[in-house]
Amino acid sequence: QVQLVESGGGLVQAGGSLRLSCAASGRSTFSSYAMGWFRQAPGKEREFVAGISWLSGSTNYADSVKGRFTISRDNAKNTVYLQMNSLKPEDTAVYYCAAASRVFMPTSLEGRYGDWGPGTQVTVSS
Repeated sequence: QVQLVESGGGLVQAGGSLRLSCAASGRSTFSSYAMGWFRQAPGKEREFVAGISWLSGSTNYADSVKGRFTISRDNAKNTVYLQMNSLKPEDTAVYYCAAASRVFMPTSLEGRYGDWGPGTQVTVSS
């Protein structure tokens, strides 16, 4: 079973940066997976943030974070990162890492993701 553990959340002022990490385990390789970051703000539905193909490294992003966030992966460490720059108060949310098995392109479709981490809180103060 795939296990995902997020880290790196915290409190930051608007305009600041954070880097989230997602450590994946439970498979000898994740080359057949797409990985994604989602977020859920209080009172709102969970939404897609960024996705990456573990095999090719190709990525996609929500329009709200394009140019500010960068998703990447480290094959040797089985870890996916989300570098978040120019943070805004509206980025405040619980951020979740997710894994989609047998998906070779990055995807924003939440239903394709079968494994989820517990989430990490990101709070951006104004």
